[in-house]
Amino acid sequence: MKQTGKKIAVLTAYDYFVARLLDKAGVDALLVGDSAANVLHGFTSTLPITMDIMIAHTSAVARGNESARIIADMPFLSFQPSFEVAVTNAGRFLKEGSAEAVKVEGGIEIVP
Repeated sequence: MKQTGKKIAVLTAYDYFVARLLDKAGVDALLVGDSAANVLHGFTSTLPITMDIMIAHTSAVARGNESARIIADMPFLSFQPSFEVAVTNAGRFLKEGSAEAVKVEGGIEIVP
């Protein structure tokens, strides 16, 4: 899409209902953001959200989706400790959450 100059629409979804609406609207990708910590769970930062909670949100989004790509946000300490921890947790998002991609923050310095 980028090579052909087509704009890519990526919006955030945390649950089945919103994922269904955005998918039907033709959104290209759905990001399950760690901002669910603030928006849905009332935390003052994203730090408290866990892998288990993020996987539950990602799985709900996947069930509400038919054609958009699903991207899961890797929460704090799900990738920073080591490459092995990052791969294991990314794999959980793919297997348990039905994500198709994961997002880490920090750029090339974080991911070898």
